[in-house]
Amino acid sequence: MRLVHDKSLMVIVDLQAGLLPVVANGDQAVKEAAWLGGLAGSLEVPVWVTEQYPEALGGSEPRLLDALPGHRLWQKAHFGAHDEPDFAAALAESGRQQIILCGAEAHICVMQTGLGLLEAGYEVYWLMEATASRRVAEARLARERMVQAGAVPVSADMVAYEWLNRCDDERFKYAHRRFLKQRSARPLVF
Repeated sequence: MRLVHDKSLMVIVDLQAGLLPVVANGDQAVKEAAWLGGLAGSLEVPVWVTEQYPEALGGSEPRLLDALPGHRLWQKAHFGAHDEPDFAAALAESGRQQIILCGAEAHICVMQTGLGLLEAGYEVYWLMEATASRRVAEARLARERMVQAGAVPVSADMVAYEWLNRCDDERFKYAHRRFLKQRSARPLVF
Protein backbone atom coordinates (compact mmCIF):
# COMPACT_ATOMS: atom_id res chain seq x y z
CA MET A 1 0.00 0.00 0.00
CA ARG A 2 1.53 3.20 -1.21
CA LEU A 3 0.96 6.62 0.28
CA VAL A 4 -1.04 9.04 -1.84
CA HIS A 5 -0.92 12.73 -0.99
CA ASP A 6 -4.66 13.34 -1.36
CA LYS A 7 -5.48 10.45 1.01
CA SER A 8 -2.88 11.45 3.62
CA LEU A 9 -2.86 13.57 6.76
CA MET A 10 0.15 14.18 9.00
CA VAL A 11 -0.25 14.18 12.79
CA ILE A 12 2.65 15.59 14.84
CA VAL A 13 2.17 14.70 18.49
CA ASP A 14 3.41 16.88 21.36
CA LEU A 15 6.77 18.18 20.13
CA GLN A 16 6.61 20.77 22.88
CA ALA A 17 9.31 23.15 24.05
CA GLY A 18 9.17 22.07 27.70
CA LEU A 19 9.43 18.38 26.88
CA LEU A 20 12.10 18.37 24.17
CA PRO A 21 15.15 19.06 26.36
CA VAL A 22 14.74 15.64 28.01
CA VAL A 23 13.85 13.69 24.85
CA ALA A 24 16.62 11.66 23.19
CA ASN A 25 16.97 12.75 19.56
CA GLY A 26 14.33 15.43 20.15
CA ASP A 27 16.10 17.95 17.95
CA GLN A 28 16.15 15.48 15.06
CA ALA A 29 12.46 14.71 15.59
CA VAL A 30 11.62 18.42 15.30
CA LYS A 31 13.77 18.91 12.19
CA GLU A 32 12.35 15.86 10.42
CA ALA A 33 8.74 16.60 11.35
CA ALA A 34 9.19 20.22 10.23
CA TRP A 35 10.79 19.11 6.96
CA LEU A 36 8.07 16.61 6.04
CA GLY A 37 5.34 18.92 7.37
CA GLY A 38 6.61 21.71 5.14
CA LEU A 39 6.57 19.42 2.12
CA ALA A 40 3.10 18.21 3.12
CA GLY A 41 1.85 21.78 3.14
CA SER A 42 3.19 22.37 -0.36
CA LEU A 43 1.25 19.29 -1.54
CA GLU A 44 -1.94 20.27 0.31
CA VAL A 45 -1.61 17.40 2.78
CA PRO A 46 -3.16 18.60 6.07
CA VAL A 47 -0.77 18.83 9.01
CA TRP A 48 -2.21 18.59 12.51
CA VAL A 49 -0.16 19.35 15.61
CA THR A 50 -1.19 18.29 19.11
CA GLU A 51 -0.21 19.67 22.49
CA GLN A 52 -0.56 17.88 25.82
CA TYR A 53 -1.06 20.11 28.85
CA PRO A 54 0.80 23.15 27.43
CA GLU A 55 0.47 24.98 30.76
CA ALA A 56 3.19 22.68 32.13
CA LEU A 57 4.96 21.37 29.00
CA GLY A 58 4.96 24.61 27.02
CA GLY A 59 3.58 25.09 23.54
CA SER A 60 4.83 23.41 20.41
CA GLU A 61 8.46 24.00 19.53
CA PRO A 62 8.56 27.36 17.64
CA ARG A 63 10.93 26.00 14.95
CA LEU A 64 8.32 23.38 14.16
CA LEU A 65 5.41 25.79 13.92
CA ASP A 66 7.44 28.23 11.80
CA ALA A 67 7.92 25.48 9.21
CA LEU A 68 4.21 24.57 9.09
CA PRO A 69 2.11 27.32 7.57
CA GLY A 70 -1.53 26.34 7.64
CA HIS A 71 -1.22 23.63 10.31
CA ARG A 72 -4.11 22.92 12.64
CA LEU A 73 -3.38 22.96 16.37
CA TRP A 74 -5.17 20.62 18.80
CA GLN A 75 -4.90 20.74 22.56
CA LYS A 76 -5.67 17.47 24.30
CA ALA A 77 -6.18 15.97 27.73
CA HIS A 78 -6.15 12.32 26.59
CA PHE A 79 -2.76 10.82 25.83
CA GLY A 80 -4.19 9.46 22.57
CA ALA A 81 -5.35 12.29 20.31
CA HIS A 82 -8.02 10.12 18.70
CA ASP A 83 -9.69 9.80 22.12
CA GLU A 84 -10.55 13.50 21.90
CA PRO A 85 -14.08 13.62 20.38
CA ASP A 86 -13.48 16.81 18.36
CA PHE A 87 -10.24 15.42 16.90
CA ALA A 88 -11.86 12.10 15.97
CA ALA A 89 -14.87 13.83 14.37
CA ALA A 90 -12.72 16.24 12.36
CA LEU A 91 -10.49 13.40 11.16
CA ALA A 92 -13.50 11.34 10.04
CA GLU A 93 -14.91 14.41 8.27
CA SER A 94 -11.59 14.99 6.46
CA GLY A 95 -11.94 11.72 4.56
CA ARG A 96 -8.19 11.11 4.89
CA GLN A 97 -7.34 7.50 5.69
CA GLN A 98 -3.54 7.44 5.60
CA ILE A 99 -2.09 8.99 8.76
CA ILE A 100 1.61 9.80 8.96
CA LEU A 101 2.33 9.85 12.69
CA CYS A 102 5.28 11.19 14.65
CA GLY A 103 6.19 13.13 17.78
CA ALA A 104 6.95 12.58 21.46
CA GLU A 105 6.89 10.64 23.54
CA ALA A 106 6.84 7.59 21.33
CA HIS A 107 5.82 5.16 24.05
CA ILE A 108 3.04 7.32 25.50
CA CYS A 109 1.14 9.87 23.43
CA VAL A 110 2.35 8.86 19.96
CA MET A 111 1.70 5.17 20.57
CA GLN A 112 -1.70 5.73 22.18
CA THR A 113 -2.68 8.03 19.30
CA GLY A 114 -1.55 5.40 16.81
CA LEU A 115 -3.37 2.56 18.55
CA GLY A 116 -6.57 4.62 18.62
CA LEU A 117 -6.23 5.39 14.92
CA LEU A 118 -5.65 1.73 14.07
CA GLU A 119 -8.65 0.70 16.18
CA ALA A 120 -10.75 3.23 14.23
CA GLY A 121 -9.68 1.71 10.89
CA TYR A 122 -7.06 4.20 9.70
CA GLU A 123 -3.79 3.24 8.03
CA VAL A 124 -0.99 4.43 10.32
CA TYR A 125 2.53 5.18 9.08
CA TRP A 126 5.06 5.55 11.93
CA LEU A 127 7.59 8.22 10.89
CA MET A 128 10.75 6.68 12.30
CA GLU A 129 13.20 9.55 12.46
CA ALA A 130 10.65 12.02 13.84
CA THR A 131 9.38 9.92 16.76
CA ALA A 132 11.27 9.96 20.05
CA SER A 133 11.12 9.34 23.80
CA ARG A 134 13.26 10.24 26.79
CA ARG A 135 14.75 6.77 26.64
CA VAL A 136 15.72 5.34 23.25
CA ALA A 137 14.79 1.80 24.32
CA GLU A 138 11.21 2.90 25.02
CA ALA A 139 10.96 4.56 21.59
CA ARG A 140 12.19 1.32 20.03
CA LEU A 141 9.71 -0.77 22.03
CA ALA A 142 6.84 1.56 21.05
CA ARG A 143 7.78 1.21 17.38
CA GLU A 144 7.86 -2.59 17.68
CA ARG A 145 4.48 -2.64 19.39
CA MET A 146 2.96 -0.34 16.77
CA VAL A 147 4.30 -2.45 13.92
CA GLN A 148 2.86 -5.58 15.54
CA ALA A 149 -0.48 -3.75 15.82
CA GLY A 150 -0.44 -2.90 12.10
CA ALA A 151 1.39 0.41 11.72
CA VAL A 152 3.90 0.71 8.88
CA PRO A 153 7.36 2.11 9.71
CA VAL A 154 8.45 4.75 7.18
CA SER A 155 11.11 7.37 6.68
CA ALA A 156 10.42 10.94 5.61
CA ASP A 157 12.08 10.26 2.24
CA MET A 158 9.76 7.30 1.62
CA VAL A 159 6.72 9.43 2.36
CA ALA A 160 7.96 12.37 0.28
CA TYR A 161 8.68 10.36 -2.86
CA GLU A 162 5.45 8.37 -2.60
CA TRP A 163 3.47 11.61 -2.28
CA LEU A 164 5.30 13.11 -5.27
CA ASN A 165 4.93 9.93 -7.34
CA ARG A 166 6.77 11.26 -10.43
CA CYS A 167 9.73 13.43 -11.40
CA ASP A 168 8.50 15.20 -14.53
CA ASP A 169 6.06 17.76 -13.20
CA GLU A 170 6.26 21.16 -11.52
CA ARG A 171 5.36 19.78 -8.09
CA PHE A 172 8.44 17.59 -8.10
CA LYS A 173 10.70 20.35 -9.42
CA TYR A 174 9.53 22.70 -6.68
CA ALA A 175 9.83 20.00 -4.00
CA HIS A 176 13.31 19.09 -5.21
CA ARG A 177 14.53 22.70 -5.04
CA ARG A 178 12.82 23.54 -1.76
CA PHE A 179 12.98 20.28 0.22
CA LEU A 180 14.68 17.25 -1.31
CA LYS A 181 18.06 18.61 -2.41
CA GLN A 182 18.93 20.13 0.98
CA ARG A 183 18.12 16.91 2.82
CA SER A 184 20.31 14.44 0.94
CA ALA A 185 23.40 14.71 3.15
CA ARG A 186 21.65 14.96 6.54
CA PRO A 187 22.62 12.12 8.93
CA LEU A 188 19.75 10.44 10.76
CA VAL A 189 19.26 8.18 13.76
CA PHE A 190 16.55 5.51 13.43
